Amino acid sequence: MMTILRWALNAGALMLLPEIVTAIQVRSLTAALVAAIVIGLLNTLIRPLLLLLTLPITVLTLGLFILVINALLFWVASGLVKGFFVPDFWAAMLGALVYSILTWLVDLALGDKQAHMRRR
Repeated sequence: MMTILRWALNAGALMLLPEIVTAIQVRSLTAALVAAIVIGLLNTLIRPLLLLLTLPITVLTLGLFILVINALLFWVASGLVKGFFVPDFWAAMLGALVYSILTWLVDLALGDKQAHMRRR
């Protein structure tokens, strides 16, 4: 039950995102729900591999390259989900950053300490 609540709240965060980053468009609640799943799957399945492959550049940039990886995965999700549109890399960068903050607040509100520790 907690997973469904978290999914719905993350979709709500995606619905709020165009109010903060005007370049991003979310056309419907359905698109937000699907995008929340796709972003979660990309972060679970592909992000660890990308972090491993880009470890040298991540170390050289003192971890800042992780922001680039997050933005690229956010942008890829927009290409996979109809009704969720991110026009360019910089919008993806800002959108991924704001979405990360919003989902962190969701985790904090739900009292999920494990999710908070996984994000570090």
